[in-house]
Amino acid sequence: MTVNKYTNELIKEKSPYLLQHAHNPVNWYPWSKKPFQIAKEKNIPLLISIGYATCHWCHVMERESFEDAVLAAVLNENFVCIKVDREERPDVDSIYMQAVQALGQQGGWPLNVFLTPDGIPFYGGTYFPPEKRHNTSSFLDVLQFLITTWENEQDKVTKQTKALVDYIRQSSTREKITADLDDLSFDGEDKALELFENHYDKLNHGFQFQSQNKFPPSMGLSLLLRHHHRTGNPNSLVMTENTLKAMKFGGIYDQIGGGLSRYSTDYRWLVPHFEKMLYDNALFTTALIEAYQVTGKMEFADYANDLLHYIDRDMTSEEGAFFSAQDADSEGVEGKFYVWSKEEIENILGRKTASVAIPFYNVTQKGNFEGQNILHQTRGSETVAKETGMNPDDFSKELQIAREKLLQVRSKRIRPLLDDKILTSWNSLMISAMAKTGRVLEDQERINKAAKAMQFLLDQLRTSDGKMLRRYREGEARYDGYLFDHSATAVACLDLYEATYDPHYIHTAQELMQLVVEKFSSESGAFHETANDAEKLLVRQISGYDGVEPSGNSNAALAFLKLSVYLIDPELTKKAENIFLSFYDELMEYGLNSAYMLQALHLYLGGLKEVAIIGRRNDAGTQSFLTTLRKGFFPNSVFAFSYEDEVEENAKIIPLLEGRKMHQGKATAYVCRQGTCLPPVQTSEELVKLLSYE
Repeated sequence: MTVNKYTNELIKEKSPYLLQHAHNPVNWYPWSKKPFQIAKEKNIPLLISIGYATCHWCHVMERESFEDAVLAAVLNENFVCIKVDREERPDVDSIYMQAVQALGQQGGWPLNVFLTPDGIPFYGGTYFPPEKRHNTSSFLDVLQFLITTWENEQDKVTKQTKALVDYIRQSSTREKITADLDDLSFDGEDKALELFENHYDKLNHGFQFQSQNKFPPSMGLSLLLRHHHRTGNPNSLVMTENTLKAMKFGGIYDQIGGGLSRYSTDYRWLVPHFEKMLYDNALFTTALIEAYQVTGKMEFADYANDLLHYIDRDMTSEEGAFFSAQDADSEGVEGKFYVWSKEEIENILGRKTASVAIPFYNVTQKGNFEGQNILHQTRGSETVAKETGMNPDDFSKELQIAREKLLQVRSKRIRPLLDDKILTSWNSLMISAMAKTGRVLEDQERINKAAKAMQFLLDQLRTSDGKMLRRYREGEARYDGYLFDHSATAVACLDLYEATYDPHYIHTAQELMQLVVEKFSSESGAFHETANDAEKLLVRQISGYDGVEPSGNSNAALAFLKLSVYLIDPELTKKAENIFLSFYDELMEYGLNSAYMLQALHLYLGGLKEVAIIGRRNDAGTQSFLTTLRKGFFPNSVFAFSYEDEVEENAKIIPLLEGRKMHQGKATAYVCRQGTCLPPVQTSEELVKLLSYE
């Protein structure tokens, strides 16, 4: 039994990140009123240290600084220290990240911010080393400087904090809408294409910005597919296909176990930051299955399925919900779980199978990562089969054997930490991805898994008054949900509806978005990140930034648009329009940061076609319509379906179905656009023509 020398108040928490620090000599507190009260009583500043369980540099700073008893003594005597899991409290993280960036620092995690007892930031940064490195002061030097400043220059600190708070509050509010509906156009989407083209890496694919790191641009790729669908521009599709393949074949993708890492540390997608995040994998799956819809190339469907098998195996709870992340580190070493030596592969696979795996995965004696090999592909299996003189079918069989054997051996290694908390918004992104994949591939088992995860959210993370909570772990649901949690869950319900045509998903989405209107509205037309009855922080932020995740406002716009069709409620369309107008400048000028909201705007500008289909069970015509709806890429359309004998009942929830019926005993499709209904059609070919009409 392990005896811990130190234990602090984090031991009472559920967050894996907070629990990682529960036995530090630093006297950590979780975010609450108590540490602020202590700071006021003692008149000393606070350190708020923010990170997450699978953050590599958070682990490094813990080992170097927060486990150091001497440094901890300095912290405990002169500061009140708070640990925050940014994934549980994105509202707290966002405010203090903005503060650090306003102070001229680069954002990132761990995020270490020093506050007055009133919670006002006056200094901050990210990782501080234990000793001075390059031009970075040591953490102890920083602490001693701040102690001296606090003791001798509190007036100076007060002036700086006032200016900083004014800036944060000003930058977090939205001006009243000045743009007009007539100003909304595809210009923003076209400008985004230009920006993507300007930053496109023609050699390695993906998009190269100022940093050497390459992050998965999945939302941008989904936007490019919509641009290609609208314009026929071949470059939009070429960039998308090449980038999806580059990520799938690179070291950023786990070639043995499946799953996408958080980012690549090089231009070539070769050396990843090995942690795997649920949201990255959800958005990548969505881009892959949409690429399959657009191109008809089965390889993209296969890639999506491969990724989802990883989610099934490693990231799904017994109850069917999805875990948050897997760490980059195991045994204190980044990437150790994932890399291989050439000898190890030869010993595991034997001569015949190794002769297939080694050239295919580019394994060398020297290795490509600290003497070891990150497996990656540079050629297709048919090409490598030809190089090795093997029959392509035999080569593929041996390759599958290699993958299974290596996975079996790897599963016995010490695994990276699994952050097993369940986050509402991230689960919703994966539910959407699974529902879409199941629908497109007509995979009922996959749809069932998405539905099971949604049921968990609604059973365990929804309160009796209809609000979503943020996090679930070990039987505890906690923290009021944010805008993203509510709007992403609504969008996931709408995606599940199109996979199942079960009307209760429409009803649930409607309830969630009604709550968004009641709790998150602002005068600007956009929506606050936090509810009106949430904990009062320095500022109540509004954001439309689609960074590594889509924003809550982007999801809200999409949900309002689709619900406006199902419910025949133009007021909901106006709410989406107000979001677009609130973020007009961002959408029109720099769509790289608004790729998900631009997808919602694409639906709006594309005419928002309303499709209602009525059919009969076990009928060829009905099945033809359903197959067309499931497999086709129709980003400007919203679909409702009902069997003839259920129309009256379903129309109580989905007014779009009201009065619809079969004509002459045949399955019938109704298409309306911008208040004009076209003549009903009775073949899928006629329906596709109507959906293609602008």
